[in-house]
Amino acid sequence: MTDPADLPAPLPHPTRSSAELFAALVSAVRSVLFTDQSTVALAVACLAAEGHLLVEDHPGLGKTTLAKSLAHASGLAFTRIQFTADLLPADITGAVVFDQTRHEPVFRPGPIFANVVLADELNRASPRAQSALLEAMEEGQVSADGASYALPRPFVVIATQNPYDAAGTSPLPHGQRDRFLLRLSLGYPTRAQEDELLDGQDPADRAGQLVAAITPDELRQLQASVAAVTVAPAARAYLLDLVAATRTHPSVAVGASPRAALALAKASRALAVADGRDYVTPIDIQVAAGPALAHRLLLRPGSQAAAGGPEEVLGELIDVVPVRLDPTPAGGPTR
Repeated sequence: MTDPADLPAPLPHPTRSSAELFAALVSAVRSVLFTDQSTVALAVACLAAEGHLLVEDHPGLGKTTLAKSLAHASGLAFTRIQFTADLLPADITGAVVFDQTRHEPVFRPGPIFANVVLADELNRASPRAQSALLEAMEEGQVSADGASYALPRPFVVIATQNPYDAAGTSPLPHGQRDRFLLRLSLGYPTRAQEDELLDGQDPADRAGQLVAAITPDELRQLQASVAAVTVAPAARAYLLDLVAATRTHPSVAVGASPRAALALAKASRALAVADGRDYVTPIDIQVAAGPALAHRLLLRPGSQAAAGGPEEVLGELIDVVPVRLDPTPAGGPTR
């Protein structure tokens, strides 16, 4: 586990706004990760909204680098758990063992006791091992031998999986996918980005040496700012219309849950803070809709090819669901 005390200390800064803190994190992560700014901004938004992140993509595109750089740029403790078929729940959460010195059973914390936990290739573990994350992600604690143990705050799980390699994998249950605030894909870098990658230091090494761009106290300030963002009645109505539309679309068997609506609101608040606002606009909701909702939708059998996938369904709904306009200035202007 990477201890924050072992990381380079961030340079002293005058008091910065939450938008400046958000931008500092995005800039730090992009200095080592070769992907587009909007993807990095959504990853930072997930951290700012105190949510968990699922990253799906081919091997070798920077999923681990993203997790490391997010943790180091925030000055947070980081640990990595490699999920394999023989992994047991106690290997993740820890277990009660007999202490020979104290002559009594004691709880020995597992690697999940960190601020940022990389669950690498989560779908390669058995469903039993995958389920060890559920209580931690939902309650911020783990239970062992009838006792509960609080996890450090903030606590963020960044899970990766390779979507096109089915050999030796166990697909994530719908209930577990629903606990991830956002799902992102990094995609291939541009030719210019890949050329820069070849010409410089290994991104994994640079991520490990990354100087914290903000302090943990500033991260708490950023997260508090996100929680304080206003979602006016008109914005809430538009968000709920969009969520409700996923439940009635003919290609969708299981639409977005109430937890999905909360996730979309949280992500939208974070995007508002990134833009220097204390209110959510329809654009924030539209930008966050795909990453917040697509992985929670289950399409009807045979609809995958016709509908083009959950992302395409959401794109269609964004086009047809009318935007609610707030006539009062209290909700802030819409865009």
